[in-house]
Amino acid sequence: MSEREQAMQLLNAVPDYKLGYVVAFLQGVAIPEEIPNSEILEAMQELEDGGGEVFEGSVHDFLQMMLED
Repeated sequence: MSEREQAMQLLNAVPDYKLGYVVAFLQGVAIPEEIPNSEILEAMQELEDGGGEVFEGSVHDFLQMMLED
């Protein structure tokens, strides 16, 4: 039995009230992974090295800050 067939068999055994959890999980794993570009990788490395700037306010405050620049 293939893994797909096994998954379908297990899915058929999931009670209706738990299907929302299964659907949410499947939506997460079905989204293709995005590979970060070089700019993102450099920014991540900068933060790991102790540099950069981390914003700790609300999304609203962040957007306000970005609009002011």
